[in-house]
Amino acid sequence: MEILSPAGNPEGLVASVLGGCDAVYLSGKSFGARAFAGNFSDAQLEGAVNYAHDRGVKVYVTVNTLIKDSEMDEAVSFVKFLSDIGADAVLIQDLGLLKSLHSVDISKHASTQMGIHSAEGLEWCRRNGLSRAVLNRELTFEELSEIVPGSPVETEVFVQGALCYCISGGCLFSSVVGGRSGNRGRCAQPCRKKYSKDGEKSYIMSCADIYGVDWLKKLESIGVTSAKIEGRMRSQAYAYLSAKVYSSANKGLDPEEYANEVELLKTVFNRGYGDGYLAGVQSPVQSQYADNRGQYLGRASFRKRKFNTEDLNEKVGIRDGISLYQGDEKIGGFKISSLGVTASPFDLPDGIYDVYRTYDPRIDTIKNLVGEPPRFTGSTERVPVHVPTKIVDRPKIDLPEMSFYVSSIRNLNAVLPYADRVYYEMTDSLPEAQEICDSVNVECVTLAPRLAPTERIEPDGRPLMINTPGQYIPREGDRIYAGQFMNTFNSFSRQPFYQTTLSTELSNEEIRYLAQHCPGRLEVMVFGRQELMCTRDPAMTSGTLIDEAAFRFPVYKDTRGLSHILNSSDTVLLPYLKELGKFGIESVGIDVRKRPENIARKVAEYYATDNVKGKSEIQQMCGGLNYGAYLRGTE
Repeated sequence: MEILSPAGNPEGLVASVLGGCDAVYLSGKSFGARAFAGNFSDAQLEGAVNYAHDRGVKVYVTVNTLIKDSEMDEAVSFVKFLSDIGADAVLIQDLGLLKSLHSVDISKHASTQMGIHSAEGLEWCRRNGLSRAVLNRELTFEELSEIVPGSPVETEVFVQGALCYCISGGCLFSSVVGGRSGNRGRCAQPCRKKYSKDGEKSYIMSCADIYGVDWLKKLESIGVTSAKIEGRMRSQAYAYLSAKVYSSANKGLDPEEYANEVELLKTVFNRGYGDGYLAGVQSPVQSQYADNRGQYLGRASFRKRKFNTEDLNEKVGIRDGISLYQGDEKIGGFKISSLGVTASPFDLPDGIYDVYRTYDPRIDTIKNLVGEPPRFTGSTERVPVHVPTKIVDRPKIDLPEMSFYVSSIRNLNAVLPYADRVYYEMTDSLPEAQEICDSVNVECVTLAPRLAPTERIEPDGRPLMINTPGQYIPREGDRIYAGQFMNTFNSFSRQPFYQTTLSTELSNEEIRYLAQHCPGRLEVMVFGRQELMCTRDPAMTSGTLIDEAAFRFPVYKDTRGLSHILNSSDTVLLPYLKELGKFGIESVGIDVRKRPENIARKVAEYYATDNVKGKSEIQQMCGGLNYGAYLRGTE
């Protein structure tokens, strides 16, 4: 099995290679999901590929952000450049980019942001020219055991590093609240902040890092191709140590032979470690703190600045750096000058403190081993590329069709007089909803669950809305809708769907341009509390999250155990229905799930009659509104 290591900059690349990895993944200066890493210029990329290949290491380059129409030429040109310099593969999230690379001779991997989490998803990858899928980090080993062995493409599984709280590719929290899109590589990490819920305040969404050394042989036994280490924004010591630990374990070495490296790995970066979801659907959260505190050594009692190092759970050495905490507050740090009874160099109140090791002198040995990286250079230049597109004869519409997301029979009946179609979740009441819609000739579209690793989704002759590209592979005669979490971001995302809901991260001008160049029916979300996150964390229960600015985010748990975190206010694009009609948008999405019946009815009435003045009453009923990215766009 391949050990795949991160390289966020030249130092990280050299460190990963010296650590013994089989492949590295890295990024250019744009289109990578870690926009704030150092990353590589074009010349550095060429030099990096040559450096790695000379040492028998493969190089995969991330081009795994969503691409705007205005960026597609540059993105394709960049991938063509990667092919020219001999990169081994490119990681992709954007479906439009994938379609535009059909003539570029380079292996293509589906980024975890694409949301591949089922056997059908892996088959979709094969049919669409992808040779590997980086599977969702939310999958358990049991689920992987069901979908990996028969996979027609290579599979890659995260085994080390940060774990997103939200289902891969579906997080809009940073984008909606802060205007910085995780899907564009600019995540502001809202999951690492403090929230209050049920009267308690903690880092309720901050996940511990995955530590999957003990899972390597199990993953190899079911046919996983590559074990992936996360960490392009971490230090060269982390890159070296993680590569060393996992490559050693992969070779079957006795754990004692790399025990020192494990200890150092837990020192250079540590905000808690766990199995992620590999061991089952259990909470991945470590809610005490969200920052890197190093290796936890235990608790120590200080009196008159003195404490005994032997009271700690782990051994310490001379010159080890330690930090002292009481709850969230860092009290200070110092280097150990003697063992046994020793003293802090600064005054501090008597009491009990949590002690973490943040520095070990052996780390300096690693830094010396890695040294200064060579100067990576190259002379290959990008060739300008133009991806052809045509203006579509899309007729203007006076008022788009009204499509309602509902989750109860009561709200279905409230909106039905105004609905052209409804999207109804796969719950026990779905058959009743279908019967009611059929009786009044309103289309009822089955809304597939957000994550269904081993559940086969079948339309059963009914229209179906899917959330990830491989959730269902359309057959002739099926009417398949692409939901908003398919992240359709440009006019090149052409799939065999009856209708596509556009990404909610697009501005009005981006929607207009996309509509001018994209054939097929399009829908834009115009009302509702935008889903910011959908998590598999079983510890997240229905209720309300409150952030430090006192904004309140509703949470509800669905029948499959997934928790949905919604925006603090409703997106209301009622004043822009006519404008969307002029763009040629055939349908608008109105989400009234989990809303009181009177709100669902009034919203449906005002939208269906294009009653713009009703916006004020909607605001009064709902307690606030926003325009999403429609007027401001997304970074």
